[in-house]
Amino acid sequence: MISEVYDAFIAAGAPEDKARKAAETLANYDNRFSQIDGAVLKVQSELLLLKWMVGFAIALIVAILTRSFFH
Repeated sequence: MISEVYDAFIAAGAPEDKARKAAETLANYDNRFSQIDGAVLKVQSELLLLKWMVGFAIALIVAILTRSFFH
């Protein structure tokens, strides 16, 4: 639970049980966004590896073709 949000709801005049539930819900959303960020970072690292693999394969193909045409 986010205590600052809970305190703000109480100061605004919300009932205690509703303020607590709303603060807990907002805290859960923060956890969901952090999980999404972690998944995005994983996908980005996998894409970086894939880009390097494709680049290496293209360089290897160009080297093979160059060698076959000039020898």
